[in-house]
Amino acid sequence: MTNTTSNTRVRRTGPETNEKTTENEQSDLACPECAGNLVVDDEHGETICEDCGLVVEEDSVDRGPEWRAFDAAEKNEKSRVGAPTTNTMHDKGLSTNIDWRNKDAYGNSLGSRQREKMQRLRKWNERFRTRDSKERNLKQALGEIDRMASALGLPTNVRETASVIYRRALNEDLLPGRSIEGVSTACVYAAARQAGVPRSLDEIADVSRVEKNEIARTYRYVVRELGLEVQPADPESYVPRFASGLDLSDEAEHRARGLLQNAKEKGVHSGKSPVGLAAAAVYAAALLTNEKTTQAAVSDVADISEVTIRNRYHELLEAEETLGLA
Repeated sequence: MTNTTSNTRVRRTGPETNEKTTENEQSDLACPECAGNLVVDDEHGETICEDCGLVVEEDSVDRGPEWRAFDAAEKNEKSRVGAPTTNTMHDKGLSTNIDWRNKDAYGNSLGSRQREKMQRLRKWNERFRTRDSKERNLKQALGEIDRMASALGLPTNVRETASVIYRRALNEDLLPGRSIEGVSTACVYAAARQAGVPRSLDEIADVSRVEKNEIARTYRYVVRELGLEVQPADPESYVPRFASGLDLSDEAEHRARGLLQNAKEKGVHSGKSPVGLAAAAVYAAALLTNEKTTQAAVSDVADISEVTIRNRYHELLEAEETLGLA
């Protein structure tokens, strides 16, 4: 039992009433025989009524690919789309790249004339990728962001966030009077803090090409002008990295978190460097769990002085004793 939609759908060729429009919409959504719900059977290319089984439409156009895949790996292999767009590239990854290897699709080396031709194509392709000074600025900055993020071991989401922040700063015209390296470094610092994987200002300065004071000044300026919501760094977020660098156990890491939570309850953390507190908590936890480590080793991992570790270490233990007595 078949039927087509020619009897139920009305094509508008001139002025019509609202009643006819409403009837058309209802006929597209409901069965013309029993007013039941219509479902689309993609496998057979038919639109069928759930209640009475009337075939309302048949031989519909299949807009999917002409190939079939039976698992995720096979589907990915047959997919013809390119890489997803990304903010970490100035053109969002939509441009063409010419490979640096002088080989054809079969892996054979190109002749001398072909190599010269490909070299000229690479040169012009690189020139055409940046249309103006703004794009050249963005390309250089995003390259810096990617380099620093790689050196700091930051995940992809931090790189994406830092790239978006820099794009906003460029669109808001915040760069005049400031270096590209300084603003890109400030964006990495802000993105890492927003993502909950903060790096200390000293660590950021070690991989940057600008001074620590300029990074701090530019960071405050970017956060203020763009209205970024950056929470104060939590000392606990540094603990896993420091514990991993010292090869400490999960028990020591858990103990360090407990010391920091006690310090927060007593208000000891107020006004103190989160990096120093985290390093001191890791050192104290290692001693309390009988694991061998030294202040010098913690100082190297956390990039903070041993004097700071000693001072904060005593404050953390005093805060825990006070809570225990209470």
